[in-house]
Amino acid sequence: MTWLSALAACAVMAGNAMAQDASTDDWEQKPYIIKDGKVDYGVYNGFRRYHASCHVCHGPDGLGSSYAPALVESLKTMSYSDFLEVVVNGRQVVNASSDSVMPSFAEVPDVMFYIDHIYAYLKARSNDEVGRGRPKRLPAGEDPVFKEWKASQ
Repeated sequence: MTWLSALAACAVMAGNAMAQDASTDDWEQKPYIIKDGKVDYGVYNGFRRYHASCHVCHGPDGLGSSYAPALVESLKTMSYSDFLEVVVNGRQVVNASSDSVMPSFAEVPDVMFYIDHIYAYLKARSNDEVGRGRPKRLPAGEDPVFKEWKASQ
């Protein structure tokens, strides 16, 4: 494990605690807060990070492309640990109808430091709680995720 991978693992563990005061199962199913159509800092930042690193292959808003699957569909059944496994280690799927390769992002800080946020954004999209396009953000003073993130800086 490289220093970057170790640091990324620490960031992932810290990010899990930031999402909500709930059990891991609750967080995995709903790792976001949405009030009056506005999303928490994690979802908003996940939107930004997803579109910076993932949408080239997986399409805008996680809807997929001819090159990679729709993550809004994948996250309906994929666990957080499986999501993390694929992002960190990559995956190759070869069968009669396709030959696809997901590269490892273990050494990409803009993905690994914010993996929980990317998951939160995609899970909110998968649960049909966030629409297409840039989501509106909760005001910082009303956003417990942002407050906890800010306090950790």
